[in-house]
Amino acid sequence: MIHIKTNKLLGLLAVLAITLSGCSNELEQPELNNNFAGGTDFSKTENMIFSLIGVYQSVSDRGWEQPLVVSTRGDDVNAAGDQQGLKNLDRYVYDNSFFGSRTLWETYYGDIIKAHTGMEQIERYIEFADVEDVALGKQYIAEAKVLRAILLFQLSQVYGAVFIPESSNLNDFANVTSVPSKEEVMQHLSNQMGEAIPFLLDMRPNERTDLPGGVTKYTALHIKALANQELKDYQAVADAAGQIISSGRFSLMADYYELFKTPGKLSNESLYEFQYSDFGAGTGERVGHLYAPYGPNGWTSAVAGASPGWGFFEPSMKYVKFMLDRGENERLETTVLFTKKGIDSIIATTSYTASTLPSFVSATTRDGDVLKDNARAVFTSGKHYLPSNQLIPGRTEYGSNKNYIVYRYAETLLMYAEALVQGASSSVMTKDEAVNIVRGRAGLTPISGVTLDQVVDEKYAELAMEWGKRFFDMVRLERYGELSFEGRTFTKDKSFVTYHQDQIDEFPILGEIANQN
Repeated sequence: MIHIKTNKLLGLLAVLAITLSGCSNELEQPELNNNFAGGTDFSKTENMIFSLIGVYQSVSDRGWEQPLVVSTRGDDVNAAGDQQGLKNLDRYVYDNSFFGSRTLWETYYGDIIKAHTGMEQIERYIEFADVEDVALGKQYIAEAKVLRAILLFQLSQVYGAVFIPESSNLNDFANVTSVPSKEEVMQHLSNQMGEAIPFLLDMRPNERTDLPGGVTKYTALHIKALANQELKDYQAVADAAGQIISSGRFSLMADYYELFKTPGKLSNESLYEFQYSDFGAGTGERVGHLYAPYGPNGWTSAVAGASPGWGFFEPSMKYVKFMLDRGENERLETTVLFTKKGIDSIIATTSYTASTLPSFVSATTRDGDVLKDNARAVFTSGKHYLPSNQLIPGRTEYGSNKNYIVYRYAETLLMYAEALVQGASSSVMTKDEAVNIVRGRAGLTPISGVTLDQVVDEKYAELAMEWGKRFFDMVRLERYGELSFEGRTFTKDKSFVTYHQDQIDEFPILGEIANQN
């Protein structure tokens, strides 16, 4: 594989950093955090990387509401706070005027089109490139395909039938007469990853020195496995996930609690994450995601002045009880932050007492942040929590400097195990071995003769609060009863969110699909 030489990359980044802020310390940060600054003279092939960086930046630059629209369904999570659109979504009442569903569609498609623009620009550079840069350009195009796939995959999970852009030319959608089904989208993504994989680097994202944390062959294999899981082609899942496992490159981070915090940035478990940075400084330039929606509405932070959150994203009582009954410690403490009101609710509705609850079930986190009782939520998402003592001194915004994990190896192992339970075959490892690797990190005893129910429970315990994975699993497996909980009633026709009225007005065919559903 071709790599950019370090001195060449630093030169490019120096130009980019000066263009953005003149701040030299940005040179020491992940290149993915920098803004797009490509040129238009395509004979200057050394500038080709900027077209790719622009795609990375646009894909990671997510508005606060977009991950919540993807994630806020399922029996692991409740919508809390004052966003009625999210509350309706959580209750499977789909409001076609909710701004979140509009911006999810618009921004995701805008960034998919940017990915196509980046690929087309790189193609232009390739026309002037030597053999080495031609190979590099093909790698960059493959990376952009993977980044595009992340967004298109989530769009189809949320809406079902969605458009598949093939270029940056918006005229392609001027007179559409059909919309690809979810199955067609997933097959397209599987095929796209098959095309991309031969050109991608054979390493972990954190092993890259040209673009640390950038996508690799294994990111694409993970997406291929996910797409085929949605298609219920479990042999294809086992084959793709098995390649990741057999590479021997990935391992679970020993400390599950820290995996979702600063020490977990670009760990050996990471297959891809959105990267954000305060550039090691308490003031000045930063690239970040707005994590406030996930945070407690009120707290007494261990570090004075650290801002609380908005309380929009709450672990469900069903999930908390499930984890307590399993004897989970590390994963429950990591996934759920408790208020005193929440603890009282557990005691009032279960057989647990103040003396039988584990000691970590406390309004004070192990890092000393104290959650206050509030009107919005009795629990808070721990996976989106950055302890105030991990904030860079001078930074006060909730979660500042925290990365957002998209794909990780634990999910690969559990997808693989499920595929074998569902009838696929593979000699890479047994389904018991795959599940027990995940259980072992959580401090649980090994199990044998793993069943589908056990894999489903392990996924619930391991992947809760992450990108709606629990909801999408329950829909795929047609376990609709699990989604009817705490006053909700789920039926199959609620699998997909309603298109926003703005999109229906622009593409009337979407209204016809909505009526069919």
